[in-house]
Amino acid sequence: MASLRAMKQQMRVFGAVARDPSLLRIELAFFGFNMTEYATWIALLVHAYERGGAATAGIVAVAMLVPAGFVAPFAAFAGDRWRRDHVLSIGYLAQALSLGAAALALSSGAPDVVVYGVVAISAASLTFTRPTLFAVLPGITRTTEDLTAANAVSGLAENAGIFLGPLIAGILLTRSTPAMVFGVFAVVTFINAVLVARLRVDAGSVTPSSRMEASHVLAKTLEGFMVLRRERHARLVVLILSAGVVVIGALDVLFVAVAIDLLHKGEAWAGFLNSAFGLGGIAGAAVTVVLVGRRRLTPPLMGGAALFGGPIAVAGAAPAVASAPLLFAASGFGRSVASVAGNTLLQRIAPDDVVSRVFGVLEGLGMFALAIGSISASSLVEAFGIRTALVVVGAFVPAVLLLLRTPLLSLDREAKVPDAEGLALLRRLPIFAPLPAPAIERIMANLVHLDVVAGTVLMREGDVGDRFYVIAEGAVAVTIEGEHVKDLHAGSYFGEIALLRDVPRTATVTATTALTLLSLDREPFLEAVTGHPQARERAEAVADERLKN
Repeated sequence: MASLRAMKQQMRVFGAVARDPSLLRIELAFFGFNMTEYATWIALLVHAYERGGAATAGIVAVAMLVPAGFVAPFAAFAGDRWRRDHVLSIGYLAQALSLGAAALALSSGAPDVVVYGVVAISAASLTFTRPTLFAVLPGITRTTEDLTAANAVSGLAENAGIFLGPLIAGILLTRSTPAMVFGVFAVVTFINAVLVARLRVDAGSVTPSSRMEASHVLAKTLEGFMVLRRERHARLVVLILSAGVVVIGALDVLFVAVAIDLLHKGEAWAGFLNSAFGLGGIAGAAVTVVLVGRRRLTPPLMGGAALFGGPIAVAGAAPAVASAPLLFAASGFGRSVASVAGNTLLQRIAPDDVVSRVFGVLEGLGMFALAIGSISASSLVEAFGIRTALVVVGAFVPAVLLLLRTPLLSLDREAKVPDAEGLALLRRLPIFAPLPAPAIERIMANLVHLDVVAGTVLMREGDVGDRFYVIAEGAVAVTIEGEHVKDLHAGSYFGEIALLRDVPRTATVTATTALTLLSLDREPFLEAVTGHPQARERAEAVADERLKN
């Protein structure tokens, strides 16, 4: 029932995106981006596999992922250095040109070094899109509800792209070659660039208030590794989550090997198997709402990991055309549950002042974990065969969890569990209802309970905004320029405008009765509603600028 209510709430807020032309264009482009990313990756691995088998596919995957992994931290700061809508448009255009060049190189029979070099440029250009998207959304949304809806639609667009991209690639590969996949999605990405060009936005809203330098990004990245060196429990969960990404990298190669040489269904089935895995992931993500507020998260983490790896091993032990898509769909379901449980657990145990840096390191490790998985899978296939490789890859994450079960089980005892009443109140707010389980948990970890006497001025018009408030009990009066505007009661919230728009408080709010409030500071509020830790950097930059003035 909780999942059904959350889905209904999401459908209501998605209407806000459909009614805003700029938001709709951005989200359509992001959907196209996600389809492109996964479809072209499948096509590349199919081409490499046909050229030299699993070993070549693994080497090519590493050659694509490692440069992108180094570029990613610096790509993330582009939106804090230049006008964000321009960065988004130029990024899509660069992707379209590089994908088009790859299609031309593939169709003309160019040397492999040329093909892979062009595709490597394309892979690096992909790393600009996500951080820029989540940096630009706060500047073009008018209300907190619009921003939350935009982030929710972004999540839907990503999951839908993971499912449809490989499916379309599979259909194209049944009738043509990898060059056609690159050509079609070069057109899709060019359309993305057109969609986000000349957005109807105020230039000031998408221009960073202070410009971050590349050296600052490098320093923050290295600082995140130092945090993990000190924080043993956070390091443990990051290790487990990274192990899951290693399996994802291995599956990229194995989908191709299973389709072509194990099931003998041809290269198109590589896309279909990947699509089945993505569909299972969508279903798994839909049910993870039940994890919010759950006291013990290690059981769903370990159960999800078992479901993640078990079907992969079964596909190797008993390969069949009829069962393979179902098994990989079940694996995708388990992966979603394990990932959400692990991310939520990490948010509970990581110290508040370093949690964004911890997740930054986890994001940065992702590309390298994918590369390790790809080269490991290709080596296993070459040395022992596809079936053995599937069994080993399927057993990897469950084996890691089994080895670490003792320290892992102790984490639940030390993790902070959210207050049930506060959680229920937060879930009823339209700005937070569409958020996934880890985001809600993160908000709960930062909430401060306040008891206020009647007559207290909570906000004064013209003051600097530093907090967001939710009324748990009592009532307040809102006035603008001394005129009474409205009263707010339990279940209402206030204070979000100054935080999102970086403007002084627009109204005065006074307690008319004794109050119980839930308060959220500026940084965790922005991080939650924008859906990306870059909001924290933005808030810090604003604070630094104010201190200078």
